[in-house]
Amino acid sequence: MLLKYFYDKSLAHASYMVGCQRGGVAVIVDPGRDIQKYLDAAQREGVKITGVAETHIHADYVSGARELADRVGATLYVSDEGPKEWKYEYAHQYSHQLLHDGDHFMIGNIRFDVLHTPGHTPESISFMLTDQGGGAQEPMGIFTGDFVFVNAVGRPDLLEQAAKIMNTARAGAVDLFHSLEKFKQLPEYLQVWPAHGAGSACGKGLGAVPSSTVGYEKRFNPGLQFNDEEAFVEYILADQPEVPPYFAVMKRVNKEGPKVIGEKATTKKLSASQLSAAIEQGTVVDLVASKTFAQGHAPGTINIPFGMLSTWGGWLIDYDRPTSLIGSSEQIEEALHVLFSIGAEDISGYFERDELAQANVLTESYETVTATELSELLADQSVALVDVRSEQEWNAGHIPHAQHHFLGKLPETLDTIPQGQKVVINCRSGARSSVGVSVLQAAGRKDVINLEGGYTAWTGKGYSVVHPEAVASK
Repeated sequence: MLLKYFYDKSLAHASYMVGCQRGGVAVIVDPGRDIQKYLDAAQREGVKITGVAETHIHADYVSGARELADRVGATLYVSDEGPKEWKYEYAHQYSHQLLHDGDHFMIGNIRFDVLHTPGHTPESISFMLTDQGGGAQEPMGIFTGDFVFVNAVGRPDLLEQAAKIMNTARAGAVDLFHSLEKFKQLPEYLQVWPAHGAGSACGKGLGAVPSSTVGYEKRFNPGLQFNDEEAFVEYILADQPEVPPYFAVMKRVNKEGPKVIGEKATTKKLSASQLSAAIEQGTVVDLVASKTFAQGHAPGTINIPFGMLSTWGGWLIDYDRPTSLIGSSEQIEEALHVLFSIGAEDISGYFERDELAQANVLTESYETVTATELSELLADQSVALVDVRSEQEWNAGHIPHAQHHFLGKLPETLDTIPQGQKVVINCRSGARSSVGVSVLQAAGRKDVINLEGGYTAWTGKGYSVVHPEAVASK
């Protein structure tokens, strides 16, 4: 048997190739949209991809299941559990097997047994793997999707938070509790192969270790320490990460079927003369490093440095309007893969930043201040301070006199930021706040400043902070 692990760090997404070398065939479990890495691996290993198995309809990335079915004829192995509104609408277009609890399918001599594990989503299933080609009669591991992670369990509130299907979070939490009770009965030696790692918004506190065992998770996973249903429900619904708005788009796209990209993601190059129209008609994202953007950029553009695109693109790009990119030609193809992976497909083209510089359109800049300078400005009450960190970070401690405006929701709340005075933006280190500065500037705010080093620099100087959680507990 062949087992290969693929990890997309930008999405904290894990997928797997399971191959039967004797039969020369393989299946991909929970594939990402960029399928070339699977095709390359299959060629290297001398196997043919004949199947693609999904644990559920994903919300945080565009699935590659349809792409594989369309391009290489892979059979779809997908859930038919859950309510009728969460069925795979495109599966009938390809070779497929709709799966229920207790079903199984074979890839060569490798057996996959299906367990219905609702909670994260109603249709969620897990796959127990048995290598019968090696003579084993007992399973060796389980692909848990977003049901059980290393050190965490899947969140049950996404349908309510992202898809706006009300009154589903608590019901999902109850389902998840009972699914976890069944998980606890599995053999402790079973390896656990989840679909996400640290940094995913599909759960809280995910570990960075790629795999685990049932026994280890039973002992140390916080979500598996509850015997009381109500206590678990209260725990799992509290303090979950913010849900990016594109998650709702993903649930719909992956249910209806993503469009097939083909072998290469491309878009057209635009000229500097087209920049004004692009800004007026949609979102223009400059991929340059924040320090370079601060020194000079085109008014009306927002800055999401290339390495932050997968994290913040889904929050700050308007999916209902076209998106254009500013960057080097070397960046664009990979940037397109990132955007296509989160369902941002209306890409009108890209601008070469060097050409924009030559056209003298990079005319706007912004200042930075140090923690010491901010302390003086706050003492004089000459600036408004905006903290763009997450709610959890804010509650753990923030700079006095700050207002909280989470970066992902800043386009929606910027009208409530005081007018008529300078605004300083802070985050933990200065990276997210630089993106926040660009959002305010693109909206027409002029006197916007970034706090260099962020909250970390402030506390490093020993300046006072506010601890709302400590105050609330008194």
